[in-house]
Amino acid sequence: MSADSRTRLPARRDVTEPSRAERKAQLEARIEQQRIDILVEASRYREASRPIDKGWQALMRFKAPLYALGGVLLLKSARHPNSLLRVAKRLAAGALLLRRARRLLR
Repeated sequence: MSADSRTRLPARRDVTEPSRAERKAQLEARIEQQRIDILVEASRYREASRPIDKGWQALMRFKAPLYALGGVLLLKSARHPNSLLRVAKRLAAGALLLRRARRLLR
């Protein structure tokens, strides 16, 4: 091995790396785009979950009466369990018929 081959430095590439300020600007632009994407997705999520939230709020308005009705039904079911099952079946059938009627009328 000659002395020139040991002391010679590897060939330098002509690829220029972006400066620190350019990299910082690119990262800030990427972060800003991610923030915008998050805001858009959050808005979509709120819009998609709006019917569920409305239903939940409607249910919460009747929270106390529902608790009272549940207590009455619990007492009644303890005394006459078969009659409560019969009423529950009728309510379920009525709810299904109501849903079908709404779908047909749309």
